[in-house]
Amino acid sequence: MTDNKQRNIVFPAFLLLLGVIAVVTIVGFFMLRPAEEIIQGQIEVTEYRVSSKVPGRIKELRVSEGQQVQAGDTLAVIEAPDVAAKMEQAKAAEAAAQAQNAKALKGARSEQIQAAYEMWQKAQAGVAIATKTHQRVQNLYDQGVVPAQKLDEATAQRDAAIATQKAAEAQYNMARNGAEREDKLAASALVDRARGAVAEVESYINETYLIAPRAGEVSEIFPKAGELVGTGAPIMNIAEMGDMWASFAVREDFLSSMNMGAVLETVVPALNEEKVRFKITFIKNMGTYAAWKATKTTGQYDLKTFEVKATLVDKDKAQKLRPGMSVIIRK
Repeated sequence: MTDNKQRNIVFPAFLLLLGVIAVVTIVGFFMLRPAEEIIQGQIEVTEYRVSSKVPGRIKELRVSEGQQVQAGDTLAVIEAPDVAAKMEQAKAAEAAAQAQNAKALKGARSEQIQAAYEMWQKAQAGVAIATKTHQRVQNLYDQGVVPAQKLDEATAQRDAAIATQKAAEAQYNMARNGAEREDKLAASALVDRARGAVAEVESYINETYLIAPRAGEVSEIFPKAGELVGTGAPIMNIAEMGDMWASFAVREDFLSSMNMGAVLETVVPALNEEKVRFKITFIKNMGTYAAWKATKTTGQYDLKTFEVKATLVDKDKAQKLRPGMSVIIRK
């Protein structure tokens, strides 16, 4: 009777001990088993920043965040009164230069030409009188009627009249022929410079209209309508959703299976763990600042981190993916 009672007590205790050992073994197996290692990256796209050369006030924003734009679309309009004032100044300078150029090409006025001609004719008449007077005095001198001094005076008057006539003729020819070639070239150069100033201001006016250089999606707009922006200040970012890739920071001991051109099987948590394939196109050391950890307690060397970029293979899934979504590689 006593032996039966002992067996009835020992056997359940033994079974309980076996159960505890089994539970501890199973729990230990799962707890001590190495955890699944994953590599996490994220979706990235090419972005370009839209800015203006001209400082001013945001007059109008013609797009909103998330909107699709095409190359050539007007994104925003900047109000720049200073540029408009400079355009008025440049146009006025151009008009003045054109007037000077026209004057140089046309030459003297008809009244000035006529006056120069009359002075030339007057000088010619003076030469005729001085020549006749000189001839008379010469005859009288030959006859011994007048002294040599009178002849010298008559000769001097004749020569002076001839010089005056030549000077008047030169003035007339200059008035008739117009400005010198160099003066005309200088006037033409002034016109070209004024036109260049107008073209420069026109380029600034064109910069007040911000145009999308490429198609994409407006990812972020910085200023609001009515705010002031400076030269080169960013106005908005445009994301090219067609140029999409995944970027990973990979420890170098995981790089053995990541070669250039290799296809990565990944899952995207935001898409209910949907599988998406990427192709490796870029591998680069991220630098010493990205060291992962020392593999030895003595710190003999560090495992470095590499940047890995992979372009999207499953193009049909591009519409579902968004920049910033996590991408998981399970080892």
